[in-house]
Amino acid sequence: MRATLLICLAAACAVCANAQSTEPKQAPTGRYTLETRHSQVLFAIVHQGLTAYHGRFDRLSGTLNFDSPEPEKSTVSIDIDMTSVDVPSQALIGTLTDDTFFDAAKFPTATFKSTSIVRTGPTTGKITGDLTIKNVTKPVTLDADFTGSRPDAMSGNYALGFHATAIIKRTDFALTGMRWEPFVGDDVTLIIEALFLQQKD
Repeated sequence: MRATLLICLAAACAVCANAQSTEPKQAPTGRYTLETRHSQVLFAIVHQGLTAYHGRFDRLSGTLNFDSPEPEKSTVSIDIDMTSVDVPSQALIGTLTDDTFFDAAKFPTATFKSTSIVRTGPTTGKITGDLTIKNVTKPVTLDADFTGSRPDAMSGNYALGFHATAIIKRTDFALTGMRWEPFVGDDVTLIIEALFLQQKD
């Protein structure tokens, strides 16, 4: 009887230790790195005023300095490999990366570096930062949701999840001059799914 009780208590403790929490204070303060296999930066732009055309970037890196007691004091930095743009049309990938649009050979990396964070709710906030594309830097504010934290099932490191969105103007970043420009909108919607893993000492 006693052995059975101990097994049940151990199982309960294991469940509690791995339980997901949406309370930021439950996550450890520290330095985190972007888990790139489960993080995505997606974009959408309206085509001919009819449909949203979606794409993504396949190679990312980033760091998060997370302050658990005061999440608004956290900082985040993300690098995006512009040569890794991925859309359904292979021909369009070549157009996006050439010197008429991203000019990825000359400007291979886009960056976002946070400058301030304002909490708007228990699990929501606005992350303002400098977004640099093609050597043009503009302030951008992300509407962010803290989707939870828990020990990562694969690595054992503590994991933090975030979802964020923003709308930017492609003309603000000199993304102009394409022959098909009259057929696409100026607003670009960004959708970000970010998984961060705490760095081990």
